[in-house]
Amino acid sequence: MGEIKHVLGIFATYLGQYFKTRLAYRTDFFGELVSNLINELINLVFIVVVFQHVPLLNDWTRDEIIFIYGFFLIPYALFSMFFGFWDFNERYIIRGEMDRVLTRPLHNLAQVCLESIAPDRIFGVITGLIIMGYAAIQLDLSFTWYDPFLFVGLVVSGMLIYGGVYTAIAAISFFSDSRTGISPMIWNIQQYGRYPVDVYNKVIRFVLTYVLPFAFVGVYPAAYFLRKETWYAYAAFTPVVGIVFFSIGLVVWNWGVRKYSGAGS
Repeated sequence: MGEIKHVLGIFATYLGQYFKTRLAYRTDFFGELVSNLINELINLVFIVVVFQHVPLLNDWTRDEIIFIYGFFLIPYALFSMFFGFWDFNERYIIRGEMDRVLTRPLHNLAQVCLESIAPDRIFGVITGLIIMGYAAIQLDLSFTWYDPFLFVGLVVSGMLIYGGVYTAIAAISFFSDSRTGISPMIWNIQQYGRYPVDVYNKVIRFVLTYVLPFAFVGVYPAAYFLRKETWYAYAAFTPVVGIVFFSIGLVVWNWGVRKYSGAGS
């Protein structure tokens, strides 16, 4: 408990410093927020355009897919807020900043996450909720009193899946000096998780479910709220998948740290 309070205290300090730094250049800060919003709206427009030509996508309606897309945005936004691994290779391995991190008492992964925190990504959560709300109204969805609690649990589980996958990928950098690694490829694969998996072939469905389980951050949990009973079992397993893959990510990370020999070797 004491360690958790310590990390939360450091988190609050980092958060304060982040806003002081970013708000020193307010135009850039708000410009980036607008840019992120436009990017998400472009993806939404793509879905709308597709459904102007086809009424259904393998029995999924336009508003159902919009709902899935909105849900998909939320765990991804939370992941992006806390796990800023995009420049890990360049910053911590090639520039040698991992050596500095390893000299401090706080767990090295917590330090990397805190130093890369991006609170502005919270607007992705707001965007996702708005998109889900619009789709829910169009679909006339009804919810039970416990659905908000399930929603939070499924979102957190989705964030853990992202965190586990990308933590493991970042750990590969301990064995390689590549500037980009395979993160861009994985990022492209994750985009498939925002669409129903039954529109893909068996190989892609298998990858999105068991290898890189991005279906568990989009279509599977969202299907529960859409009352798609066929996918209820997958939605129920989302927390299990989150815990398992985040644990795998931590194991791979700790293994990489043990094998890391420093920037000067």
